[in-house]
Amino acid sequence: MTTVAGNPVAWADAVTVPSSKARDVTIDSMRGIAILMVIGIHSLPQPLASGWTIMLDAALRPCVPIFLFASGMMSAGKTHIPLGRRVMTAIVPYTIAFLAAYIYMALHNPNMDHRLHVTLARFGLAYVFVYYYVFVYVGCTVALWFVIKLAKLLGDSHDSLAMLLVLAIGFGLLTGAYLDPLLAKLGFSPSIIEEVRMRDIPFWFAFLALGLLAGTFRLNEILRDRKALLLAAAAIAYVIYTGVRLWKIGDDADYDSLAFFGHASLAALTLLTWRPASAALAMLGSGSYFIYLWHIFIIMFLRDHGVFDRFTPLAGFVFTFAATAILIAFFLVCVRRLAPGTMRRWVGA
Repeated sequence: MTTVAGNPVAWADAVTVPSSKARDVTIDSMRGIAILMVIGIHSLPQPLASGWTIMLDAALRPCVPIFLFASGMMSAGKTHIPLGRRVMTAIVPYTIAFLAAYIYMALHNPNMDHRLHVTLARFGLAYVFVYYYVFVYVGCTVALWFVIKLAKLLGDSHDSLAMLLVLAIGFGLLTGAYLDPLLAKLGFSPSIIEEVRMRDIPFWFAFLALGLLAGTFRLNEILRDRKALLLAAAAIAYVIYTGVRLWKIGDDADYDSLAFFGHASLAALTLLTWRPASAALAMLGSGSYFIYLWHIFIIMFLRDHGVFDRFTPLAGFVFTFAATAILIAFFLVCVRRLAPGTMRRWVGA
């Protein structure tokens, strides 16, 4: 395992081997970093009113693209996507977490709208807590299945797949740039536009497509001697994205902007070339879906009990992040060691 993880050529070969432990520890380490970034974002004081919160939030925002990029990497070399199994693996734990979140929200909001169609809309659009990523993941999985099927129909699937992925990235950037002006012109409210942008499947799929391209064409081999250059490019992209948000330049959206795509894509590629291989990060990464679904309960509990009223914003962030990360990691270990296999699958562990 150590030899492969330290050898970029061997690691690239491992990408196409589904059972490769070397690939798993690398990809899961990337996911581990991403899930810590998720916890960090949700631990920030809201709203993001100060410069340091926006700068830190900007640094952590590539978390979802890294997840999607990693999913694309793991799909490299595959000619079949088990769509039904992947969707059910995501939906069942989400349904259980949704029910728990719904109960929590109802207990804390006596005026909550419980009409059936509203509840179904909440569930279908993942409009509860921070579960929009479930909607994004399922949508991107369906898009991946469709692209691979279409590439096989076009023949010469390797070149066809590359062409389709490049087109998908271009289309994603176009939707990211013009979706919100279109919705605004049609008279939709800013709040609805924001929710639609967070679920802009073509834009999010661009990150998965980039990961699939990276895995298929072994970009780690091309970039392995350019780590410093890539790191510098990622830093510049971060400064640009942060500046756009701080000074409200053009499309300053948190997500689905060109600046965000550049920042997040380079962050994912930088992680790819540096090949993190940490057992602790891999443990968190392998349980990232469980952590994603359940960590928010800890954060909401701390918020509802005044953690940010008792500390300064920075101290509140540090306390919330540390407490949440430690507790959710402890719960993950407990579930994996004590719960039966079926229950582990039900809760996403």
